[in-house]
Amino acid sequence: MVKISANYIFTGITPPIKNGVITLEDDGTIIHVSENDAENMDNELIFYEGVICPGFINTHCHLELSYLYQKIPQHTSLPNFIKEVVQFRNHASVNERLISIKNAEEQMIKNGIVAVGDISNGDSTFNLKSKNNLYYHTFLEVFEIDSFKAKETVTNAKKLQQNYFSPTQISITPHAPYSVSKELLSLIVEETPSILSIHNQETESENTLFKEKKGDLYEQLLAFNSAIENWNPTNKSSSQSYLPYLNKAEHLLLVHNTYTSKKDIEFANANFKHLFWCFCPNANLYIENNLPDFSLFENEICTIGTDSLASNHALSILDELKTIALNSKTISLEKMIAWATINGAKFLNIEKQFGSLEKGKKPGIN
Repeated sequence: MVKISANYIFTGITPPIKNGVITLEDDGTIIHVSENDAENMDNELIFYEGVICPGFINTHCHLELSYLYQKIPQHTSLPNFIKEVVQFRNHASVNERLISIKNAEEQMIKNGIVAVGDISNGDSTFNLKSKNNLYYHTFLEVFEIDSFKAKETVTNAKKLQQNYFSPTQISITPHAPYSVSKELLSLIVEETPSILSIHNQETESENTLFKEKKGDLYEQLLAFNSAIENWNPTNKSSSQSYLPYLNKAEHLLLVHNTYTSKKDIEFANANFKHLFWCFCPNANLYIENNLPDFSLFENEICTIGTDSLASNHALSILDELKTIALNSKTISLEKMIAWATINGAKFLNIEKQFGSLEKGKKPGIN
């Protein structure tokens, strides 16, 4: 048994406890969380200057892109970033990719991350994930603009899905609203209604594409696939255009939200009961050199992601929180810690073990 304390304990679900005490089993299971009273004042108590909080939940990562660390320049804008990723995809050996994946996982563990929502386009991360060094939910990401290829795309994803070690910890999910047809969106939500993730409004040209069928993103997509020529603009923002096709999703994570407006948030809330908003601020700065208006999301259920080492300097939830703190005067530390812990656990349906400091849980301690 171990007793630890700090200036403040942030449980993830209650106001911070000043000089609180956490009593733990040797395996990390929480026995008790309490105020620091006379009963807890003994020589066995280990006190830390600062704060203690639960292990971090990284709800958006691309572990398989770790080999692209420092390969892609900063501030390229999303359309050019996508182009760079495609160009570099075949520039690393299988062994180099596997080593970079292992190193990235070790970095996350060192940085206090205990669970990850990870995007995969292939199976390069599957073997490492099966070792359960961290809890992983894998989002098997698909993209195809051509509506006639929607069924084929889902069929291929289901074949890849069968290679995963845990059928309950993998979901077929759409890449982004601009890279999937409405037919593919509908098929995906039929296959995986429980938990979905999608990149949302990461660049202003995404909204321009949906409203006017033009802009940098449209031109980049046209270079990849001529099927975009048959795509019709909606005269609405991106999120207001595609979200109705996903309204059967039980848990939906919208990732980035850099160019999401108040009206977009209101529209989304009117269509979903269990909606989560994920921020990856350091990746937003790396790619677009811009950030979401965090003040718009004060009353929303938000989570934190690191994105990939292709678009970030490190896989650190704490670094993401520091960036939010430096760029927002309205989001409290207590709220940010909830974003980084219990909210992510709820999205991934793992709140019975992770996300908060409560009796019987083994959530990790930071």
